[in-house]
Amino acid sequence: MLRRLRFVWLVAALAVCWSAPRWADAQEDKAAGEIRASAEQLVKAFNAGKPAELAGLFSAQGELVDENGTLYQGRKELTELFTKFFQRFPGAKLALEIESIRSLGPNLAIEEGTRYIEAVAKETPARATLRYTAVRTKADGAWQIASLREFTADPEPTPSERLQSLAWIVGDWVNEGSDGAVKISFKWSEDKNFLLGSYNVTLNGEVKMKSEQRIGWDPLAGKVRSWLFDSDGGFAEGAWTAVEDGWVIKSQSVNPDATTGSATLTITPVDKDHFTMKGTERIVGDAREPDFDFSIVRKPPVAGK
Repeated sequence: MLRRLRFVWLVAALAVCWSAPRWADAQEDKAAGEIRASAEQLVKAFNAGKPAELAGLFSAQGELVDENGTLYQGRKELTELFTKFFQRFPGAKLALEIESIRSLGPNLAIEEGTRYIEAVAKETPARATLRYTAVRTKADGAWQIASLREFTADPEPTPSERLQSLAWIVGDWVNEGSDGAVKISFKWSEDKNFLLGSYNVTLNGEVKMKSEQRIGWDPLAGKVRSWLFDSDGGFAEGAWTAVEDGWVIKSQSVNPDATTGSATLTITPVDKDHFTMKGTERIVGDAREPDFDFSIVRKPPVAGK
């Protein structure tokens, strides 16, 4: 009998241990759903231009700290703030993107996300993107805002800023062998959103190939991309990936005879006047091409220039 009671006690204990986390998860999911519903109320009240209803979503002593660090506290002060805002920006619209909700207890949670505001001031459209952190407390069955802090969202880097890690390549370069040479030149485009490259390949003093390259930021892929066009009608496209000591470029090409090619290129800066370029996994048509490894040096300036 004693052994049976111990067994029953053990099963019950295991059941409690197993179900407690699931119960906690269910409670957190319920709280997150309620907080999202409250956030929807806030958007609805804002877009309807109702300052008192907006302030009512804060706790009695709730606070708002705007992106400039100015503090507004209490529903009366918040109602006055929202009233002035809607007088200045009638018809302003708000959208929220909630990125995370973290429970800190049964009646306390942290909400983080981004606020997008569109308004018209003196017939001029205005937009604002603000990061925010909201501390929410549950009282009287509702998740109220105890503290809301806004932060200016960092602007997206420009295409030029995205390419600054490649700025070192600007200038004239050369790779010379026993019977041939590759002359390379890079410069910024006029708008500084692209790096423009040119390649001249000579063999025994005769120009064999000229190529033009454009390197830019691909916002859809979220990475640097390049396009290269050869004087014989071939072209190639490369996807650039930054690695610890340089760049790896996955290249796909189309040749004038309709064959295709692929290669992996690795560019490694050595110092401000030297870099290496390695070509591996080179395939043209159905044939594998040999690897190459070039050392490229910056061309010294011409005397008097």
